[in-house]
Amino acid sequence: VLFGPLNKAAMHQGGLTQDDEMRFIADELSYTGTFGELNVLDKLWTTRVTSHIPLKDVAANISTEGVMKAIRFAHDTLRSTGLSTPRIAVAALNPHAGDGGNFGREEIEVIDPAVELARAQNINVEGSYPSDTVFVRAFKGDFDAVVTMYHDQGQIALKLLGLGQGVTVLGGLPVPITTCGHGTGYDIVGQGIARDASIRNAFQICCDMAGSRQRAA
Repeated sequence: VLFGPLNKAAMHQGGLTQDDEMRFIADELSYTGTFGELNVLDKLWTTRVTSHIPLKDVAANISTEGVMKAIRFAHDTLRSTGLSTPRIAVAALNPHAGDGGNFGREEIEVIDPAVELARAQNINVEGSYPSDTVFVRAFKGDFDAVVTMYHDQGQIALKLLGLGQGVTVLGGLPVPITTCGHGTGYDIVGQGIARDASIRNAFQICCDMAGSRQRAA
């Protein structure tokens, strides 16, 4: 399934009761398993532990189980695209990855234990790394995916380098579902200046995922 950009405010005005389109689609498919949003730019994927919640609530919503779930989700999704051993990095929450506990203890008490649990399950994962440098390494090709702690942590990095090219993947659902990584762009309606790179990339990734599933069946 490939869909175009949606406006959440308009959807809620139209009667949407779920938080976003991903949960709406999951409900329509009667799917109750693990699913989530991933963002893709070129060959780099990101996913996150928390998503559409206020920034002030992020730390309270991060748990070892949640981080582990996000790592596993990234691993399984990339494998579904045909990548046998994805290289995953985990971003820290606090400045300088907490600086040994001086700037917060979430890395020591929550995030790093999840990384160790994932390694024990033979997942190729590293971290936690400071979020201001992990993407430097990722864009150099050191990692296939980065697991971030909250929405903008990964979105800023991807959109800074590839606004208009990135792709959003609704992973974990029964069928491959992708969309463009940008919004509706109401401000440029009728001007003939919209670019199609993102939706083309979304179409290609959707086809790749469908092909991988077919080959694995």
